[in-house]
Amino acid sequence: MNYQWYPGHMTKARRMMQENLSLIDLVIELVDARIPLSSRNPDIDTMGKNKARLILLNKSDLADADLNQEWMEYFREMDIHAVEVNSKSGAGVRSIEAVVRVACKDKLERDRRRGILNRPVRAMVAGIPNVGKSTFINAFAGRACAKTGNKPGVTKGKQWIRLHKSLELLDTPGILWPKFEDQQAGLRLALIGSMNDEILQTEELALELIRFLRAAYGGVLSGRFGVEENGDDFSVLKEISIKRGCLLKGNEPDIRKASSILLEEFRSGKLGRITLERPEQGAKG
Repeated sequence: MNYQWYPGHMTKARRMMQENLSLIDLVIELVDARIPLSSRNPDIDTMGKNKARLILLNKSDLADADLNQEWMEYFREMDIHAVEVNSKSGAGVRSIEAVVRVACKDKLERDRRRGILNRPVRAMVAGIPNVGKSTFINAFAGRACAKTGNKPGVTKGKQWIRLHKSLELLDTPGILWPKFEDQQAGLRLALIGSMNDEILQTEELALELIRFLRAAYGGVLSGRFGVEENGDDFSVLKEISIKRGCLLKGNEPDIRKASSILLEEFRSGKLGRITLERPEQGAKG
């Protein structure tokens, strides 16, 4: 399957972000801690190359704790400021403001030398769809000031949010990029829910997830669903169907329903803390 999703509103959103770059000092890029490479949009790298940068590994509670630490070290070695956060619970959010000041120290020093006092740092919050930007902004601000949702595409336009006199945030729509050069990146984005599920083949996604889990997290499927993992991938999916009572007429396994259940339980963390890629798999940007 060719993994690709770039609806027309993303072109408009990218143009809007480009037009607002002259107003900002810092790009805060949220990535999904389960796929820190694949969820980094190369367009954001290009647009923000002359700006201070901060990466937030969001949804860190869903990702492998040991690999979270490896990814933090990976970004440190690239001289990129990074913070591990869980926007839903607020974990890690309080530490961000101090990191913002460190990331923007050159800007703050320039303002001081020019006698400019109390000009706020203006930060653009960017990332792929469904990575949790609005949830992060609400947690950071301590109030509901950005629309949230569990489907990609909730934020449609820009929104300036003043946190206090020292920091303003520009909320932006989630954008992907027009062509995935690496289809494995497209697959991982599809697995975590950053594409519209309606355009995807859920059975194929489920089989890809089973293949990965058997290789990297052996025992997870048997522990969650009570299935044997030593058959082929489709046999495992059929057994999940039976164990969960996903049956059609004649007691035939309902593979589509079982696939949806498997994907939902992975995305929500019910399968445990799972990371789909490791730092040694390569760098982006």
